[in-house]
Amino acid sequence: MAVSGWQPVDRVTWVMETFWVIIGVPLVLAFWRRFPLTDLLCWLLVLHALVLAVGGHWTYAQVPAGNWVRDTLGLSRNPYDRLGHLMQGFVPAVLVRELLVRTSPLRRSRWLAPLTVCACLAFSAFFEMLEWWSSLIGGHSADAFLATQGDVWDTQWDMFCCLIGAVLSVLLLSRAHDRALTTPIPGTTGGTTQDAAVPVPDAGQQRHGLSGAGVQISAVDRPNL
Repeated sequence: MAVSGWQPVDRVTWVMETFWVIIGVPLVLAFWRRFPLTDLLCWLLVLHALVLAVGGHWTYAQVPAGNWVRDTLGLSRNPYDRLGHLMQGFVPAVLVRELLVRTSPLRRSRWLAPLTVCACLAFSAFFEMLEWWSSLIGGHSADAFLATQGDVWDTQWDMFCCLIGAVLSVLLLSRAHDRALTTPIPGTTGGTTQDAAVPVPDAGQQRHGLSGAGVQISAVDRPNL
């Protein structure tokens, strides 16, 4: 982040692009003891942070590597922006999936995958509204943040790239993520990341067949009908 923030092309754009890293790192550290993340998710977050830092330093329309790809392949625009939005779906999909598996009854539900993708797409739509609001407030000074590069369908392309990234993440990483969730947490006596935030029913709940996912009547307590 320090290297990315050293003489960026546009300081305001740098702050807006790297905002999620600036607030995300302290949040992860603050909740680490109570809610440690899987190694897989941590490495993906680091990769995403690098993409955001590079885009924030150069602005997405002027990243040198993207310019090279554009010139080499004869494209009409710098494709780094598309990569950024692909990552906007690919990495947060694992984050959303981890939160749902560890804090909701969806651990083995068939709804886990589609709800994960929907959450990523909803955030992408919200991000596009942020870009819209920034253009209303900042006018032409927000052009570097928007990075439309003259494409009237840029908003739709951004959300579509996010959708592709989220779907690919769910298809390619779900099994690896499940294995990571069952990996013992360092410094514990066998506890796993998956168990770190899953509430355990107390003795009274277990006796009456109650769980965090709902109320179930056990065979012992079920009245004869």
